[in-house]
Amino acid sequence: MNQRRDYLPISEYALIGNRHTCALVARDGSIDWCCLPHLDSPSVFGALLDARRGGHWRVAPAGAARTRRAYTGAAPVLETEFAGSGGRLRLRDFLPIRAGRGEELSHSAHRIVRLAECVEGEVEVEVEWVPRPNYARDDVRLRREGSVVHAESQREPLWLVGLPEEAPVELAGAAVRATVRLRAGERLDLVSGMGDRVPTERARMVRRYLDETLAWWDAWAGACGIAPGAERWREMILRSGMVLKLLSNEESGAIAAAPTTSLPEELGGIRNWDYRFCWVRDASLITRALTILGQRAEGVAFLHFLERAARQHRDPARIQVLYGLQGETRMPEYELGHLDGYRDSRPVRIGNAAALQCQLDVYGELLEAAHGLLRIGARFNDEEWAWLRRIADYVCDVWREKDRGIWELRGPEMHLTYSKLMCWVALDRSLRIARVLGWSDGTERWRRERAAIRHAILENAYDERRNTFVQSFSNRSLDASSLLIPLTGFLPAADPRVQGTIDATLRELTDDGLVHRYRTDETADGVGGGEGAFGICTFWLADALALSGRTSEAREIFEAMLGRANDVGLFAEEIDPRSGEFLGNFPQAFTHVGLITCADFLARAADGEIRAPGDPEPSTDGDAFTEMAGGAERR
Repeated sequence: MNQRRDYLPISEYALIGNRHTCALVARDGSIDWCCLPHLDSPSVFGALLDARRGGHWRVAPAGAARTRRAYTGAAPVLETEFAGSGGRLRLRDFLPIRAGRGEELSHSAHRIVRLAECVEGEVEVEVEWVPRPNYARDDVRLRREGSVVHAESQREPLWLVGLPEEAPVELAGAAVRATVRLRAGERLDLVSGMGDRVPTERARMVRRYLDETLAWWDAWAGACGIAPGAERWREMILRSGMVLKLLSNEESGAIAAAPTTSLPEELGGIRNWDYRFCWVRDASLITRALTILGQRAEGVAFLHFLERAARQHRDPARIQVLYGLQGETRMPEYELGHLDGYRDSRPVRIGNAAALQCQLDVYGELLEAAHGLLRIGARFNDEEWAWLRRIADYVCDVWREKDRGIWELRGPEMHLTYSKLMCWVALDRSLRIARVLGWSDGTERWRRERAAIRHAILENAYDERRNTFVQSFSNRSLDASSLLIPLTGFLPAADPRVQGTIDATLRELTDDGLVHRYRTDETADGVGGGEGAFGICTFWLADALALSGRTSEAREIFEAMLGRANDVGLFAEEIDPRSGEFLGNFPQAFTHVGLITCADFLARAADGEIRAPGDPEPSTDGDAFTEMAGGAERR
């Protein structure tokens, strides 16, 4: 039995999780990424970022086998079937959801369950358990006590339960290796976890884990609402909702951008970032997606988390771009030089220095989020409203400054079009909130500065010769974030400048139906190297087309994107237009948000419920009804 030393394509992985942490399971039965006890904790299995050192947990038949896999209904319970010459093995992988009240279930958040059952013939099952805690920086000492193998290190102990006591087990360094022969109907129940509490009465416990987990996810799926016009995409919409749910933190309501760090945007390149944090800018779009699914409570919890995290800073100037999943403000970025990186893509980064960047668009996203809370029934107390007013006043002070924007540029700061647009959104939504609350003090300044921002964008960010909005006031390159102009209500979709921007995006930023956020050779982003096309940007293009009444074009792009998902319906952040290979962190919340909102756009366009392209332009004081970020209002 040899430890696997190669790298699989990112698309070969599936996600399991339980709203505390997640794991990535490869098609060959190897868990190559899992952080314990939480999603943003150091990795315990990290072969995804270093196949030799990172650690993994593989359960699979000996010898060659054909594989097929699928989730069990709407639940992140992964079933992989291996068919070999001697028989067939079914492997079910999941992390127990804490749905029950039993003592064992209360300790299940830090456990991974793997159930291997021979369904035909006879199969030799190989088990390799190679925990390498703390990003493979800690030494591991192994010892076996009956059916339990303990792994001790400088951190909390790890354990593996379920190897038959009579099975020969090899303990070599930090690796546990065993082979167990199963006949038809026989099952091997394996549980691995962290902490001093090792489970007992395993057969009863794992059955309860499985039943509780399936029942919980069935209830979740049953509570999701799918628009009638989107029923044809129901499975993919629920799969995207599952991803958002798995990336949400049960305790805080935060939603991580992805469960991984440092998966490269270019193979062998240096565009490798840690996405295991919660971004303020995700607020309005993620909440919109959750609301579409009928998950209003989750949307409210997420928005409240962001409001609480940002409200730690009474001074709006100190509001961060991103926060830890419990509201932490410090995420120092550093490199793990001892890890090779996925397919030699160095460096491997932990933390994210973008947290301290100046990104003026976050104020628009926060106030859009606040307006979203108001629209779904929330109310603000005096302290909250005073804090929101301070943000609006601060936007009036700083919108003329340069920043690093939505793409977190590490090159020179610029007057970025999207940042100015979201400053306009900040003041526009503040005025709307004030109108609902019957507040008028100080709003005249907001109205005046909003008009000034509008004038600045139309004068400086629009290239009249090419009939398109551009990336910044000084850089005439295209940027996919300009596709959000009609979705914010800044201009109607029918405006010739919006249509020109859509057409320019199709011509200059689109390869094989996939949209780049910008061309890296035209933007001084301070990083270097190349990257793939972005899933969320591709869905934005389809949104803008649907809002424009160009529904056949929108549907073509949308359905082509569905065809690019992996075999279990998951997307990474980016796709290589030439090879179709997944790039960037996986699975990516924003890409799945884009799928949900785009499906809703197309469904409502088919029903005639989306705003028509000929609707009049909103008035410059913002009092006219406008489209909201992330989607158009129903009539």
